Amino acid sequence: MNDVRNFGQNNCSRAACRRGACFHTTPARTGFALIELLVVGLLVVVITTMYWGYGAGSRRVQEQKACQSNLQKIHMAMEIFANDFGGSFPNVPGAQTSDEALYLLVPRYTVDTSIFICPGSKDPPLPAGESFQKRRISYAYYMGRHPTDAQEVLMSDRQVDTQAKVPGQTLFSDNGKPPGNNHGAEGGNLLFGDGRVEWNPAQTPFSLVLTQGVMLLNPKP
Repeated sequence: MNDVRNFGQNNCSRAACRRGACFHTTPARTGFALIELLVVGLLVVVITTMYWGYGAGSRRVQEQKACQSNLQKIHMAMEIFANDFGGSFPNVPGAQTSDEALYLLVPRYTVDTSIFICPGSKDPPLPAGESFQKRRISYAYYMGRHPTDAQEVLMSDRQVDTQAKVPGQTLFSDNGKPPGNNHGAEGGNLLFGDGRVEWNPAQTPFSLVLTQGVMLLNPKP
């Protein structure tokens, strides 16, 4: 009985051992050691962080470009408006916010109200083809400019205030908090009178003056 038990445990017979053919097996190791689990967990964290970090950066760039496209489309509508109104962009006496002036563009000069909402902002969408005079848009507007003011800023992302700016002064939010945070703390887009759009950091590198008859209107708060 003992021989049988030993044979079962050692996977060999005494005869096999005498011939030098006896062997013992070690049970195969199963599962992961603690260090292996830690290494795998670390790799997952690193890969996930890299993936989402890249995705966030890519999304911000896409929002900036979509915002630039919005401003260029608005500029096209404004040019058509100016052709109908003796070379003047929308101007509403007494307007306090940009939506109170730019609503004149809808629906005659554009029915696409989505272009008035910055994709980087949290502003709600606007009904298509309907006036937004009593609603909120995302962009600031220098009311009083004309098509001949080609080198002057005509519109921009929401600014921190409605005052003139000197070089180095804060133009857009520099901490990601409102006001002026359409794109967080990254900066914002500027639309010039000739239709070009440029990305600008939070602090402006040049002066943004308010000449006579020109008012900077921010969107509704």
